[in-house]
Amino acid sequence: MSKIDGKILVLDDDQGVLYTAKMILKQHFETVITEKDPAKLDFLLNQHKYDVIVLDMNFSYGLTSGKEGIKLLKRILAKDPNAHVLMNTAYGEVDIAVEAMKEGAVDFLVKPWQKEKLLATVQAIFRLSKTKEEVEELKASQKILVKDAHREYEDIVSVSESMKPVFHAIDKVAQTDANVLILGENGTGKELIARAIHNQSKRASENFIKVDLGAVHENLFDSELFGHVKGAFTDAKEDRPGRFEIASGGSLFLDEIGNLSLPLQAKLLTALQFKQITRVGSNKVIPLDIRLVCATNMPLYDMVAENEFRQDLLYRINTVEIKLPPLRERPEDIEPLAKHFLKMYAKKYSKEKMRLNETTLNKLRSYRWPGNIRELQHSMERAIIMANSHLLAPEDFLLRDQPTENIIATQTLNLEEMEKAAIQNAIRKAGGNLTQAAKELGFGRSTLYRKMTKYQL
Repeated sequence: MSKIDGKILVLDDDQGVLYTAKMILKQHFETVITEKDPAKLDFLLNQHKYDVIVLDMNFSYGLTSGKEGIKLLKRILAKDPNAHVLMNTAYGEVDIAVEAMKEGAVDFLVKPWQKEKLLATVQAIFRLSKTKEEVEELKASQKILVKDAHREYEDIVSVSESMKPVFHAIDKVAQTDANVLILGENGTGKELIARAIHNQSKRASENFIKVDLGAVHENLFDSELFGHVKGAFTDAKEDRPGRFEIASGGSLFLDEIGNLSLPLQAKLLTALQFKQITRVGSNKVIPLDIRLVCATNMPLYDMVAENEFRQDLLYRINTVEIKLPPLRERPEDIEPLAKHFLKMYAKKYSKEKMRLNETTLNKLRSYRWPGNIRELQHSMERAIIMANSHLLAPEDFLLRDQPTENIIATQTLNLEEMEKAAIQNAIRKAGGNLTQAAKELGFGRSTLYRKMTKYQL
């Protein structure tokens, strides 16, 4: 039997009690310290932080008032207000033990106790102490995360006129609980916008929970979003809250909502309409209190026209709609973004002397960035890692070829590679007009978007 990694202190003037307590507890806890002399209490408290302290009520021969125990308890709590003290008292001293609990003791045992009673009580108090520690650590972490995340427009770098309507929309909608739909190509920063909305809202001190719906398996949708109870299915070994519950009081960000199948769209719509969910395997209804923000790179309006996305769900999620321009439409942001990522990764990789020269910046400005800000970020990180000089040169950036004839040659017979090349050629031929490119390919626009997502175009 493995022992619990815990420290127990037993302070009692009865040597027999100390011997018995140590014999019982040592079988279950790594460290058990016993002491007969209360004068050594301060020394013992300076040596360790104890998970449980078992403290006698009386130490002087003939005394039964319990005042010694109360005095020692106050000394312990003055030194460690979070200490978990179990009072050990003789029969007939229950009133004074109750007084000790009012002073801050967690519980009391009446001597003579059975060994099972001692062990069960100490174990229960140990679990309580660990739970409180975890809660305090979680609160501290949450405060740090909230403070860190609350900086206005953190990581949204822009001097572009085309981004001003986006910032204006954030300022307008953040203080409301209106549902927001963020539209934009892959890599344009939709999650950053969602976080900015949350951070400026009245829910800023609560959770911001992201769900990538494109990564949620259809069979796990209910469990992931609505939660489940123990035994609801084969692998449900414990109760588990879903993302809706975890986000309660805060904001829920559903990314890639355009990837949901029609049956899953219906389930999501039901939850949003009635503002309640039920865990898998349970009949208990749980009310919802969330701020919903959704995002997609897919053409939801075209998908509605083609019966691939529910119109009623679209109306439900887009009380306010924010469209993010691609990086090619905000070229004045390329330089400040590049310098932002340069600073970030130079610090990360201890290369603070890294610089960009004008020739390199011209190369970055002339590139169309089909992968948008995410592609620029990854390119900067790779260049900083691989560069041999503190000055980043154009050759440090391995950008995709942009041939003037706008044609990508392929000699592969792999059907997926051929399809990818055909899509790239059609988009370039159409000058980036995806509706025209879809017609050229014989696709519906929504089909083109799905294939672009598949090939990371």
